[in-house]
Amino acid sequence: MRLNRTGVVAGAIYLAVGLVWLLVARPAGAVWLVALWLVVVAVVGAFVPGEANQVTLARAYLAAPALVYAVAGQFGFLALAVALAGLTDLVDGTVARRFGHPSNFGGALDPVVDGAFMGGLVLGLALGGTFPLWLALVVVARYLLPALAGGALIAAGRRPELRHTLTGQVSTTLILVLVGGVCLFRGLDQDSSGLLRAAEVVIPLATVATYVHLAFALRRPARAAEAG
Repeated sequence: MRLNRTGVVAGAIYLAVGLVWLLVARPAGAVWLVALWLVVVAVVGAFVPGEANQVTLARAYLAAPALVYAVAGQFGFLALAVALAGLTDLVDGTVARRFGHPSNFGGALDPVVDGAFMGGLVLGLALGGTFPLWLALVVVARYLLPALAGGALIAAGRRPELRHTLTGQVSTTLILVLVGGVCLFRGLDQDSSGLLRAAEVVIPLATVATYVHLAFALRRPARAAEAG
């Protein structure tokens, strides 16, 4: 990868919007951490090609605000961050097809960025006492293990085809809906215990289904692996 115009322009826009967000909706506590994270992602994003990949990176920018809002219990802003993340997850593929740039790199970037955002979100909720720590670790493992499997294949000299799987898309959608629903209910001062109980059942099952699908993909000799 090299510095590119799309990445530089998108990074400047994201950074400006992020800093305005910090001024308007100040996270309780570690504002410096969020600001530093925004700068780091903008610098990395300057080397990321493609309009669709820049849409995907929006979820990376939102990871630190989600973490800080979750720890502080600022559920209204947190629900907004989750909604924005879900929106980018819906439209990045459409943008890729519109501009004719679907790529293997984009397929690899998507689950990594999903993992960064969801990891920050659920770990923040666990640290804030809203979410069980064990379930937060299940969500982290949902994204970390497929990324490690893909990295191991690449290190072994294989070139996996990285693309979405049905189980991966379904599990990400379920996690976003359930965790986002918990945040929204808490933000509206409503009882979120029913959603939380559903999450304790659905998220582990969806994670196992993703692993099973990935295991079958890894066994196929012609197509080495698929992104989770």
